[in-house]
Amino acid sequence: MTVESSPLRGGATVGALVAGVLARSLLASALGLAVPAAASVHDAAAEGAEARLERVLQAVRGGKLPAALEEVNRLVERYPNWRLAHLVHGDLLLARAAPITGFGNARQAAGDRLEDLRAEALARRRAHRDPPPPDRIPRYLLRFDGGQENAIVVDAERSRVYVYENAGGAPRLVQNFYTSLGKNGVDKLRQGDRRTPLGVYYVTAQIPGRKLPDLYGWGAFPISYPNEWDRMAGKTGYGIWVHGVPSDTYARAPRASDGCIALANADIAELARRVQVGVTPVIIADRIEWTAPEALAEERKAFMERLEAWRTDWESRDADRYLAHYARDFRSDGMDIATWSAHKRRVNAAKRWIKVSLEKVSAFRSPGETALVVVSFDQDYRSSNLAQRTRKRQYWIAEGGRWRIAHESVVSGAAVVLPASYPRQNASLARGRR
Repeated sequence: MTVESSPLRGGATVGALVAGVLARSLLASALGLAVPAAASVHDAAAEGAEARLERVLQAVRGGKLPAALEEVNRLVERYPNWRLAHLVHGDLLLARAAPITGFGNARQAAGDRLEDLRAEALARRRAHRDPPPPDRIPRYLLRFDGGQENAIVVDAERSRVYVYENAGGAPRLVQNFYTSLGKNGVDKLRQGDRRTPLGVYYVTAQIPGRKLPDLYGWGAFPISYPNEWDRMAGKTGYGIWVHGVPSDTYARAPRASDGCIALANADIAELARRVQVGVTPVIIADRIEWTAPEALAEERKAFMERLEAWRTDWESRDADRYLAHYARDFRSDGMDIATWSAHKRRVNAAKRWIKVSLEKVSAFRSPGETALVVVSFDQDYRSSNLAQRTRKRQYWIAEGGRWRIAHESVVSGAAVVLPASYPRQNASLARGRR
């Protein structure tokens, strides 16, 4: 596989040759991006994988082959299983002896393997030179509940996992990692399509690596795909996990899983420190929609006013006011809006009073939808003849110029389901020990 349309000519100097191949071809030509000026030197020990790779490429761009080799030697030492680092190392060594005609000059290597490494390099370089805007946050993070310490936001287009901390109710970026997603991209529709789903999900379990085949490395966090909204839409499939990579691998290509979210083992181990099983949301977007904190606060205020209106109208026992909060295509536990309305009118008629309180309220916009908010809360319902506490989840849509409930249900525990990639010979054993 060659990156440029024609090989470089033998008259080029080694420094210019390497700079042309690795910097211009791999980075600028492939993405149509200008190559930035050389980065300032800083503490290498504090750098992550992308920053270290950038130091190598900046040395190459400046025609400083010995410095580039010194940097890549440190890179390989730090990440001995990183195939991309070894490939760049090999190219630099080869450039000392002979002209090279493209990124990855291992002629015996399969072209698709080189293409995977090239895609990884592009994704990592883009993440390093174009980080999340410091004055913007993902529009999806409407409201944390009081006990949610963090939210995970996946940007499929950039192959990144961002972790936002609940800083007194305001989202604050604290971590971001490179990730691999489904071979066929995102927006999972059916079983076996090798796509990663889009939407709002929750971590349902943590499985240590010692209980899993080596394919999953450090371990795994299953998530709640398909959620209630996915099932209403007829989507199928199962076993979507956030997991590690094999022990002989540092990272996989940007599109290499059967739909799961795969991180380097060191990265998922770091991520695990911020995950709360059953609590942490995993929000997967094709491309993150960024917004100003002030704009998000306004959206939050407007939505929470609608949720509060639903609660107070329920307490009023006025069925018409209460049911006005439900969408035309509402579904819940096999009931459509007509069945639900009749049921609620009968229930309310039998009550002398109703009191409803909501605690631990979270609200997250769902990516890939024009206006869909996933709301979760602990509901304390008391009436003249019933007292009940439940964990409830609702899906609100914009209909007729206002927010309305399209689905609601009680949240129940989720069983761990094996992903399609799980080795079949280990499946029965894995079920037995979980």
